[in-house]
Amino acid sequence: MGLDGRVLRALKDVGYETPSAIQAATIPVLLEGRDVVGLAQTGTGKTAAFALPILSRIRPGKGVPQALVLAPTRELALQVCEAFESYAAHLPEVRLLPVYGGQAYGQQLSALRRGVDIVVGTPGRIMDHLDKGALDLTQIEYLVLDEADEMLKMGFAEDVETILADTPEEKQVALFSATMPAQIRRISQQYLRDPQEIKIAGKTQTSASITQRYIVVSYTQKVDALTRVLEVENFDGMIVFTRTRGDSETVAEKLRARGYSAAAINGDVPQNVRERTVEQLKSGKLDILVATDVAARGLDVERISHVVNYDLPIDTESYVHRIGRTGRAGRTGDAISFVTPRERRLLKAIERATKQPLTQMPLPGVAEVNATRLSRFDDAITAALDETPRIEAFRDIIDHYVRHHDVPEADVAAALAVVAQGETPLLLDEADDDKFKRDRAQAAKFLDDSGPRERREDRARADRGPRERRDDLVMYRIEVGHRQRVKPGQIVGALANEGGLDRGDFGRIQIRDDFSLVELPKRLPADSLDRLARTRIGGKPIDLKADRGPAPRGKGWEDRGGRQHRDRDAGYGRDGGHGRDRDGDYRREDGQGRGRSERSRRDGGSDWTPRAHRDDRSNGGGAGGRRKPRW
Repeated sequence: MGLDGRVLRALKDVGYETPSAIQAATIPVLLEGRDVVGLAQTGTGKTAAFALPILSRIRPGKGVPQALVLAPTRELALQVCEAFESYAAHLPEVRLLPVYGGQAYGQQLSALRRGVDIVVGTPGRIMDHLDKGALDLTQIEYLVLDEADEMLKMGFAEDVETILADTPEEKQVALFSATMPAQIRRISQQYLRDPQEIKIAGKTQTSASITQRYIVVSYTQKVDALTRVLEVENFDGMIVFTRTRGDSETVAEKLRARGYSAAAINGDVPQNVRERTVEQLKSGKLDILVATDVAARGLDVERISHVVNYDLPIDTESYVHRIGRTGRAGRTGDAISFVTPRERRLLKAIERATKQPLTQMPLPGVAEVNATRLSRFDDAITAALDETPRIEAFRDIIDHYVRHHDVPEADVAAALAVVAQGETPLLLDEADDDKFKRDRAQAAKFLDDSGPRERREDRARADRGPRERRDDLVMYRIEVGHRQRVKPGQIVGALANEGGLDRGDFGRIQIRDDFSLVELPKRLPADSLDRLARTRIGGKPIDLKADRGPAPRGKGWEDRGGRQHRDRDAGYGRDGGHGRDRDGDYRREDGQGRGRSERSRRDGGSDWTPRAHRDDRSNGGGAGGRRKPRW
C-alpha cells in the first residue's frame, strides 16, 4: 500500500495481516497527500488508517510537532498514542506525546521543551498549552480530528476551531466521525481542501459462545471488585485487560500480593519474557495474565475461560478482540467488564455493534464470597484427608498434644487452621460491603433506562422534589464563577479528570459570580486533593479548598492584618464562605432568574448535579449542565 517498510515490520510484530475496510480505503488517499473525511463507526480500525500514513511520511527531528491528533477523551488519546507507539516500534527517532487532563503539567511541559514529533491530545489540555505558549503548532503538517462528532457533543467545537485556526493553512487534514451533523460538515468545508469522503458501514460481530456481563464500579474500587470476582468465579485461566502499561504492572502486582498467580505483559515486556509468560499460562503455572491490547494480540491459549475488562476499551473493535481470547473452537467462555458510570456510552455502543446485550452482574457480596471461601476450605480438608500416609503421621502428633494439654481436638484443629491461614482472615466482615453501597446506588440511577434520557434531564428541577442531602459529601469552594463564564459541565469534567472522580462522586454544584461551590466526597486522598487544587478551568487556577460556610449576616470579616471590613453583599467573605449573589438574590446555576424557591431557601441557593460532562479539561465554551448525554 506504499507504507514505510519499518512500519510494515511493526504491523507484522503486532499480528496485523490484512487491512480493514476503512484502512484499505483511507491509507492510499492519505499517502497521496489528500484530505479525508472518514464516516465510520467506532471499532472499524480508524486509528491505524491515519497513524500508518503519518508515520510513513513524517520527518522526525525538527524539534516541534509535525502531527497533531485531537481526540474527545483522555482515554481515547492514550489509546491512540499507544497505537502510534506500537506502529513506530522500528522508528526510534519518532517522539510521541499524549496531552490530556489528569496528568501533571510539568511532565508534558518538559517533553514539549525537549521536542516531540507527534502530539495526541484532548482539546481542553491542548488549549491550555497554547495559552501558556508551550505548544508550537506553526510546523504542523498533519492534523487528525478523531471522533469529531463526539467532540462536538462534548462542547469542544469552539476549542477545535481555535486550534485549527492556529495551524498552518498548508497541511493535510483527516476528519473521522460516525455521523455528519451540520456543524461537522461546516468545519470540513472550511478547514479541509477538496477532501475525499470515505464511508464505511460498521461491521457487526457476535460471540454467541461467550457470556457477556458487566459490573458497575467506581475507578477506585476496581482492584477490590476484581478480587471478589476472582473469589466467586470458577475459572481456569484468565486474561485481565488494562488500558495502559503501567496499570497492567500495578494490577498484576496487587493480585500477587493477595495470593494470586498473576503476571503482566505489555509493550515494555521483552519478547522472550512475553513468550515465557504465555507458556506458563498455557501449562497452568500461571492463572492470571494482565495485559494491554497490543501485547495480547494473536494470543490463543486453550485454557482461557474468562476475560475481564478491568478498563473498558475505547472502541468496539478492541472489545471484540479482547473477548475473542475466550470461547474459541466451540468452547464457551465468560467476559466480564468493569464499567464506571462515565462509560455508559461505550457500553451501549458495544451492545449495538455486537447485537447482544451485556447483562448487569451484581458485585459479589460478602455473603457470596464467604460461602465460596468456606466451600474451598471444606474441599481443602477433604483433599488432605485423602493423603492417608501423611494423615497418620500427624494424627500421632495431635493425639500426643491432646493427651498432654487436655485440649479438645476441635480446638486443636481450629488452632492449626489459624496457623495455616496466617494473618489474612478467612471470612470477610459484613462491614466490607458498606463502601460499595453508595457507588452501586448512584450507578443504578445513572444506568436506569426507564424513559428517554433527554426528557428526564430536561424536566424542571422543581418537579423532582427536594434534593436529599448526602452525609458522605462536603462542600468545597473553587475560584471560578459566572464572571469566568463557567458551566457546571466544565467543573465536573475538569475535576473528574484531574481527581479521578466519577459522576457519583459529585453532589450539588452552586455557581456564584466569582466562585463556585461543589460537593465532593469527604475522604478524598491527599494526592487527589493536591491535584484538584492545582486544576485550571479556562486557564484559570481554581484553588480548590474546603468551604467554611456562610459569613455571619450583617457582620464584616477580618483579613490577615486584623482589619474589619463589611461584605457589601452581606453574604460571603474572603475566607471561603458563601451566600447571596452581588445583587442580593440567589441565582440558578445558569445565572438566570431572581426568585428564591422554597428549596433554595433551605439549601442556601440553587444547585445542580452532574448528568453528563466533558471528559477533559475545559477552556471556555462547552455545554452547560442541562444537555443531551454524550451517547
